Amino acid sequence: MNPLAQPVIYSTIFAGTLITALSSHWFFTWVGLEMNMLAFIPVLTKKMNPRSTEAAIKYFLTQATASMILLMAILFNNMLSGQWTMTNTTNQYSSLMIMMAMAMKLGMAPFHFWVPEVTQGTPLTSGLLLLTWQKLAPISIMYQISPSLNVSLLLSLSILSIMGGSGGEMNQTQLRTILAYSSITHMGWMMAVLPYNPNMTILNLTIYIILTTTAFLLLNLNSSTTTLLLSRTWNKLTCLTPLIPSTLLSLGGLPPLTGFLPKWAIIEEFTKNNSLIIPTIMATITLLNLYFYLRLIYSTSITLLPMSNNVKMKWQFEHTKPTPFLPTLIALTTLLLPISPFMLMIL
Repeated sequence: MNPLAQPVIYSTIFAGTLITALSSHWFFTWVGLEMNMLAFIPVLTKKMNPRSTEAAIKYFLTQATASMILLMAILFNNMLSGQWTMTNTTNQYSSLMIMMAMAMKLGMAPFHFWVPEVTQGTPLTSGLLLLTWQKLAPISIMYQISPSLNVSLLLSLSILSIMGGSGGEMNQTQLRTILAYSSITHMGWMMAVLPYNPNMTILNLTIYIILTTTAFLLLNLNSSTTTLLLSRTWNKLTCLTPLIPSTLLSLGGLPPLTGFLPKWAIIEEFTKNNSLIIPTIMATITLLNLYFYLRLIYSTSITLLPMSNNVKMKWQFEHTKPTPFLPTLIALTTLLLPISPFMLMIL
């Protein structure tokens, strides 16, 4: 990517997300989404190679299809109600089409197959933006129309996403693919609680962004893209040896780490609404996710000796870029649970 074009591209991405999040008019919401999508494609192809080009094409086709469905839903709703405001989305067919379009943009099951492939074909920094910043605009739309959502369909999509994300991680060796499936699982949890408490979705999204950003920054600092390279962390950056496992366990939702907070709060919210079966199913399926992270950490960090033959040649004393925000993010990733009563009291 041309360095002179980077400020324009990233400014357009930021502006598109901001327009979508702050607009209550369907036309400007759609325009913001299109600005965001078109400006993000050069970010995916930052390193020109066949994999990144393929990832950009898959991303464009999926997002363009979702945008077309969203535009059809907007026009259909305007034809029936004569209104362009998002709060007047009362027609159930328009609401269903909007939900499907947003599920495609968020990468929820059964429209999730593009997420691992696109994430795997991009650099770590582009994958970080794809799995964090690019979720803001669709979730802001879902947040604004949450009173008119079909609860049964949304819960079905959420459970399918948790199943697809937790099951898809099994036997994966590419760390970007693992984080992509983790994103699918977290999207399921966020959307499940949206009809009951939209503010809880925002809390879940905030914690998810903190955890995912920390994981990507640690992997980028360690130059790890596979589980084999992750197992050589001790010989490259010794200080990261305990930090990466704790971050992955927090992503999996292991108490008493920060990742357990949104799951705990969502289960409590379902219980308040006299719903016990759905959170039980969600928590049980998510145990597969946690089991995979435990197995990954056991095989890469605990059973591998630091001076075994396949890693003792990996000593590197190269200069690494400063990461001033990483210590704060690591602290938030592992130590945020004790202040959870105060955070839940605000909600």
